[in-house]
Amino acid sequence: MPAIYPFTAIVGQDRMRRALILNAVAPRIGGVLIRGERGTAKSTAARGLAALLPLVRAVKDCRFGCDPDRPTTWCTECKERATNNDALPVDMRRTPFVNLPVSATEDRVVGTLDIEKAIQKGERHFEPGVLAAANRGMLYIDEVNLLDDHVVDLLLDSAAMGMNIVEREGISFAHPARFILVGTMNPEEGDLRPQLLDRFALSVDIMGIHSARERVLIMERNLNFEADAESFRQQWLTKEEELSQQIDRARALVDYVTYTQRDLLSIAALTASLNVEGHRADLVILKAARAHAAFEGRKAISDRDIALAAELALPHRIRQGPFQRTDITPEQLQERIEQLHGASASAGEPETSPEEERNSASEKKKT
Repeated sequence: MPAIYPFTAIVGQDRMRRALILNAVAPRIGGVLIRGERGTAKSTAARGLAALLPLVRAVKDCRFGCDPDRPTTWCTECKERATNNDALPVDMRRTPFVNLPVSATEDRVVGTLDIEKAIQKGERHFEPGVLAAANRGMLYIDEVNLLDDHVVDLLLDSAAMGMNIVEREGISFAHPARFILVGTMNPEEGDLRPQLLDRFALSVDIMGIHSARERVLIMERNLNFEADAESFRQQWLTKEEELSQQIDRARALVDYVTYTQRDLLSIAALTASLNVEGHRADLVILKAARAHAAFEGRKAISDRDIALAAELALPHRIRQGPFQRTDITPEQLQERIEQLHGASASAGEPETSPEEERNSASEKKKT
């Protein structure tokens, strides 16, 4: 196995690294699309993050790495074993990293059912595809804009549902397909259709670093890595382990991170004021804000979490004219959130939802 450049040794590109880490903490966010010039560490960052992700508990001998603690997500084979009271031993596995080729077909992605064997012998035989290999890991697509639109749709649907269901001639097979979806592309080679672009939860536009000092640092680190990859990795091992443990702790905490009605109103007011299309962005911002709070070890989200999440969730969703830019900093977003709160307070708008108001009125009637 070739040596992998340490994730923590990447110079700059803070937004890209943050987007990847948030998806590692909460894969249900929905993936990240990284758009940028050639040679800006897009694939290096994806591979580096996958290498430091914590080990996961999995059903031993399961082809899909089912989570033994979540029976509702088990594949058809594991459910049948449990029904027959067969033992489901557990082992620890490394997080898989699967690279999807641009030439991938639908069958290669979702897997295939052997219809001939089913008809002749009455046996169900499923040949796993890319989605099976990527379950509970990272699925990386380089040049995602060159991938067939239908295949991209399949990937995004599976990522959203967390399951892959294959049905042929009345025979079906299901297995979990929960993965961190990372797509990279060079906009010079064509863009994604708007419908597909919106399906990626987060988006990052990156460029080469212009600081001469940082460019020198990039050269020095790469030369050291090429000269002795193992020695270079040992130098960064402590930071790699610290980040891995921080992600592991955040994964355990993220479901317990709370939010208030004020936080929901902040997100809704922000997206409405920026003319964001659809409602997917609101949900993505909330999920990413909770993941960021968990990553920093907190149990409640703040305006800063919302702003940092919005910086990644909004640029590819804001309606824009041909001469408008969508670059928005977290500071600008946080300032806008505060302005919206001020406008809401001055207008005397309540910070409770209509549902809460109805519940309050109902309680008053009862008393």
